[in-house]
Amino acid sequence: MTERTLGREQAIYRVTWIGFAVNLVLSAGKLAAGIWGHSAAMVADAIHSVSDFATDLVVLLFVRVSAKPRDDDHDYGHGKYETLATLIIGVALAGVGIKLLWSGGTAIRDFTRGLLPTQPGVVALWAAVVSIVAKEALYRYTARVGRRVNSPSVVANAWHHRSDALSSVGTLVGIGCAYFLGGGWRLADPAAAIVVALLILRVAWQLMKMGMDELLEKSLPREQEEHILSLIAADPAVASPHNLRTRRIGQNIAVEVHIRVDGAMTVTESHRLTVDIERRLRDAYGEGTIVSIHVEPRKQPPLNESK
Repeated sequence: MTERTLGREQAIYRVTWIGFAVNLVLSAGKLAAGIWGHSAAMVADAIHSVSDFATDLVVLLFVRVSAKPRDDDHDYGHGKYETLATLIIGVALAGVGIKLLWSGGTAIRDFTRGLLPTQPGVVALWAAVVSIVAKEALYRYTARVGRRVNSPSVVANAWHHRSDALSSVGTLVGIGCAYFLGGGWRLADPAAAIVVALLILRVAWQLMKMGMDELLEKSLPREQEEHILSLIAADPAVASPHNLRTRRIGQNIAVEVHIRVDGAMTVTESHRLTVDIERRLRDAYGEGTIVSIHVEPRKQPPLNESK
């Protein structure tokens, strides 16, 4: 069975379990290489890989919950559990970035005090190369699946994989300079770690902002709202769509809007009109799109006609 034939939930579970297995092997291998090769940078990189376990578990747990259908306590479904997972992954990434930033700064401070870092062994160098290749491949695979199934938490987890690859790039540069050049070049290890930490913190901020925007009911981008209005106004019977309100609920969007129609239109006709609008929006944004339409008369009939 290929990824394209899998259902959304099954595809998410498969890609996450594959990432979990790769992280397990890499973490154990990098930790052994760091200890054996006397590389503090590789040990730190291994700890970074261990942090991926937590995010994999978060995705596995929250995606199962977010896939549950709506119930009496959740009229809009459980999609925001996946948004919460994205936020947690961002926070976890921020923690890793701060830890790497602190470790690199401490190593540089110690260097200025005359403490020269230990020269790493070649095993640590090769471990960094393997980690870069494996984690970049895992990022590309996970990001592709995440975009296909429209899962923000899987895409966020993909960026966690890439942050590990970037961390390993910094580790490779630092270990390479320390191994081949020695002496004062050993300072390249903590310096590279700081650069990587800043890149990780940037990604973490983007993920946390995305999660907070959804949890705080931020509207959809202006161009997307304009597209929604154009779909609503596609029927000539609809006039002046207004009071548009939009938000994301996990992988789905919610749309509330007021429309004006001919005041003489029957209830049956106005119902058909709103059903057509709902169909156009769901064709464009998915079957899970939540649509609420308030119909107003465009022209009030004279009062004496009602007697």
